[in-house]
Amino acid sequence: MDIGTLSLLLLIGLFVLLAMGMPLGFASATLAGAVLIMKFGPDLLFRDFGRGPLAVLGQAIYRQMTNYVLISIPLFIFMAALLERSGIAKDMYSSINVWLSRTRGGIAIVTSIMAVVMAAMSGIVGGEVVLLGLIALPQMLRLGYNQNLAIGTICASGSLGTMIPPSIVLIFYGLITETSIKALFTASFLPGFMLASFFIIYIIVRTRLNPDQAPLPEPDPDDPPAGEKSLLFGAFMTILVMGFTALLLVRALFQTVTGGNAIQEGVDPIPLGMVSDLPYLIGVLVVGAALLQFGFGRERTMTGWSMGKGLVAPVIVIGVVLGSIYGGITGITEAAAMGVVAVFLITLARGEMSFDVVWDSLMRTMKSTGTIIWVTIGAAALAAAYTLAGGPTYVANMIIGAELPTMGVILLMMLIFLIMGMFMDWVGIVLLIMPVFLPIVMRLPVEELGFLGSIEPQYVAIWFGVVFCMNMQVSFLSPPFGPAAFYLKSVAPPHITLIDIFRGFLPFIGLQLLALAVLLAYPQIVTVFLGD
Repeated sequence: MDIGTLSLLLLIGLFVLLAMGMPLGFASATLAGAVLIMKFGPDLLFRDFGRGPLAVLGQAIYRQMTNYVLISIPLFIFMAALLERSGIAKDMYSSINVWLSRTRGGIAIVTSIMAVVMAAMSGIVGGEVVLLGLIALPQMLRLGYNQNLAIGTICASGSLGTMIPPSIVLIFYGLITETSIKALFTASFLPGFMLASFFIIYIIVRTRLNPDQAPLPEPDPDDPPAGEKSLLFGAFMTILVMGFTALLLVRALFQTVTGGNAIQEGVDPIPLGMVSDLPYLIGVLVVGAALLQFGFGRERTMTGWSMGKGLVAPVIVIGVVLGSIYGGITGITEAAAMGVVAVFLITLARGEMSFDVVWDSLMRTMKSTGTIIWVTIGAAALAAAYTLAGGPTYVANMIIGAELPTMGVILLMMLIFLIMGMFMDWVGIVLLIMPVFLPIVMRLPVEELGFLGSIEPQYVAIWFGVVFCMNMQVSFLSPPFGPAAFYLKSVAPPHITLIDIFRGFLPFIGLQLLALAVLLAYPQIVTVFLGD
């Protein structure tokens, strides 16, 4: 059978099996066997034992399953489950809400900010949407917030874990394409926060133009006035900065005592860890202590701390996970393990740890990881089978042979991503499509990538990975698959239907497409923090 006919049958078969309700992992594995039989004949099982196409399939699956970084995924899922079951996330929400309670649309803004923090801790979309649905949705509905605004804010913000490190989507992309995951994390920072800022700006503008969509809560007699609240927030932030500075000072002193920061030719100096940095770190601590004592005062400092202390635990977790990665202390997998330990110890110190919490978190981790693993096995088998049949070369020649301009090829790929995201899980898309699309992108003229500028050749794979993740942001809200809708429906009041939820998504999908357009028009945005 020629590869063109086989490709068409494969595409039709995939959509038919998914429409029948077959799980993606099993549908992919079934089609992998079908592709090999159609290409190599029914006697496939009885020839070239240990060396034929089936052996290549087994090797492809084995390669995916034995990748060390893959261990980080169940660790991040377990961390998210612990955060959901403990009171850490609820206290964080309360602390952020304290500062924005008298702001128009404040609860929606708090929800978006909390989603960013949660994404930076674990990057698990399903857990974020469920948690925000349990904490924020009842409060917004009770205060009379527009239902569509509340729904859209929770689901769109909850899906930010796709873009903001440590994103599991980026980890998978890095594994499949052999791209530096640390570089992907660094490149996605600015686009991720750009998208979050789009959500927050939209909420502010929408609620200012139509105040009835976000009524202010009744004034609390114990709530300090706006000016005093600003001073209390300043005192709390000063404490946080001093705490971070103290940790940097301890690290710098340790490096000095052990000689780890000695100046060596060809070795980059440790950021804020050299002997020359000690006076500056000590100076920050002295100025901070003076500001707390004589500027804010002891009573205001204590009040500010009590109002904002719910943010301390999340800041510690983010510092442990991302700090260990970017500080060069550990790799991705070790950082995930350290994050789990940090959350476990914090939950234990708060007196919220119990056997039920651990057991339930482990069961959720097993279920989620099992789903991802089976999809990975099936998609890896199908990708390997299609590669053996010559599929990637056929698709590449077809796209390049269409003689589209460079950005026309990219836009066609974006359209394919968006359509497939409506029906498939992101794991299957990255495993099935990326081995075909990325080599094509790498062959395109690099100077023609982007509408308002170009990108350097060494960053093309990183840029395409960030663009892919932005597409997957859209897929989490796109009907009919739209997993964020089903996550929220599982915890939403009965009167909120799936149609209501998808209707609330529409303006936020527009914002996601706007962010995608920015990445396509100005690709240099992903290189801002990458350096040379």
